[in-house]
Amino acid sequence: MPLLQIDDGGFTLDGEPFRLLSGGLHYFRVHPDQWRDRLRKARLMGLNTVETYVPWNLHQPRPDEFRTDGGLDIAAFLDLAAAEGLHVLLRPGPYICAEWEGGGLPSWLLAEEDMRLRTRDPRFLAAVDTYFDQLLTPLLPYLATRGGPVIAVQVENEYGAYGDDTAYLEHLADSLRRYGVDVPLFTSDQPVDLARGRLPGVLATANFGSRSAQSLAELRTQQPKGPLMCTEFWIGWFDRWGSRHMVRDAGHAAQELDELLAAGASVNFYMFHGGTNFGFTNGANDKHTYRPTVTSYDYDAPLDEAGDPTEKYTAFRDVIAKYAPVPAGPVPARGPRLAPTTVPLTESAGLLTCADVLGTAVDAPRPLTMEQLGQDFGFVLYETTLASEGPALLEVEQVRDRAQAFVDGVPAGVLERESHEHALTVTAPRAGSVLGVLVENQGRVNYGPGIHDRKGLLGRVLVDGEEPTAWTSRPLPLTDLTALPFSADAAALSGPTFHRGSFEVDEPADTFLHLDGWTKGSVWINGFALGRFWSRGPQRSLYVPAPVLRTGANEIVVLELHACHRARTVELRESADLGPTDE
Repeated sequence: MPLLQIDDGGFTLDGEPFRLLSGGLHYFRVHPDQWRDRLRKARLMGLNTVETYVPWNLHQPRPDEFRTDGGLDIAAFLDLAAAEGLHVLLRPGPYICAEWEGGGLPSWLLAEEDMRLRTRDPRFLAAVDTYFDQLLTPLLPYLATRGGPVIAVQVENEYGAYGDDTAYLEHLADSLRRYGVDVPLFTSDQPVDLARGRLPGVLATANFGSRSAQSLAELRTQQPKGPLMCTEFWIGWFDRWGSRHMVRDAGHAAQELDELLAAGASVNFYMFHGGTNFGFTNGANDKHTYRPTVTSYDYDAPLDEAGDPTEKYTAFRDVIAKYAPVPAGPVPARGPRLAPTTVPLTESAGLLTCADVLGTAVDAPRPLTMEQLGQDFGFVLYETTLASEGPALLEVEQVRDRAQAFVDGVPAGVLERESHEHALTVTAPRAGSVLGVLVENQGRVNYGPGIHDRKGLLGRVLVDGEEPTAWTSRPLPLTDLTALPFSADAAALSGPTFHRGSFEVDEPADTFLHLDGWTKGSVWINGFALGRFWSRGPQRSLYVPAPVLRTGANEIVVLELHACHRARTVELRESADLGPTDE
């Protein structure tokens, strides 16, 4: 592959002037069987490069485990990009933000109470170096200097919005070089943070979505020579639960792109194709109030969540054609859809009554955090005994993030971090009743100082002013539901419940699961975790990738944390519903 070089005049590729026309495409947000399709559509829009983050937390879920299988086979993704004739910008972190759980930082870092993330804390740097070694060593053949598609690698990510320790960035850059990265390095920051986040001797780039001329001028002020590049050209935005679906006018975004390219700058669309926060992988923001991100990462991008071209695809292709060759031919057509069908969920299993097959309880004098339990995602069930009959005040210093209380299995109330709730009254029918608190990790904070986001019940937990001294903490990651004893007799079940049904498929195709009448929970199809749903919206459907389905019988499991309509049915439809676009 050609080599990217940086000089005072801009980028060159094997000595010829070069403009990066790139788009964000995160392999870990797309089913691997669909990577080839998305990459082909990137090339057909006129892109010559794709960009991807690398999620440290998925690749290294435990300190002694490193994964590159299935949807984490980054080498396979790079092979497909190269086969499509695309260059790659690699953004390995260690921190990636990306509205991703914890900004990509593994939860086990937080098992140490005083760990300082994104600093020169020796424990953090040692963990980063191990991660770089395990990630980069197998990927060295994919660097352009060795004939591969990776033409540049990012150092950290928007560090100027977090800190100003240049020595920390220098350590990361030195580590990348030490582990064999010999292609150009770059940093990316919002214009106001460039001075804090740039690293001398490394190309600085800017992130913005409007006022291109003003933003590029600020970049030129900080970096008088060299290429101008927008590494995150924000053409849409992400959604959070309880808000509206964020969209951006295609014509306005195309006009901003035209201004950017007319200035001679290179660009990376954030995002070209957003994809999905499958399972429990969404992140959250906390600017004085905790706000978790929804399952869909559609991002109002040129390719929608199902990989179909949107109005932006055509508008951007037309602008790109003014500055670079664009492949001839029509815009790719929408992919096939599964025929609409209604699926009855005829079997059920109560979460509380079946908790022992989902996780092993740990005894302790106080509730343990997820990190202390060695748990990344999902729920923790805390239990203790109430000493006396009658009403009692439950007080929790910090709820991370949503706690459902039960007395002898009967729902007693909810405490939400998002609503700044800390106390509720429960009533014990007898002395010795069991107080249960089911806590959901709704997504670790991915931006700002709140990234030190431990999950569970934190701080003091009081019952009528006293701290119970005998607790069990049961991790419920919900990674394997095969042991659940489903039954057709669900009349007596109350509280969080798994519901199961099946449907037939003649030929797998994309579809969207709609849960009208359901309240809150998660969904699995054939064991694949689709993500979370919540009647709070805005998202009202879940994307089901065709490769998740199989010809013949397919299983669907819905975990409803509260209550659903009496019919207990879900629907597969041809179109998504991401919610209203106005408040």
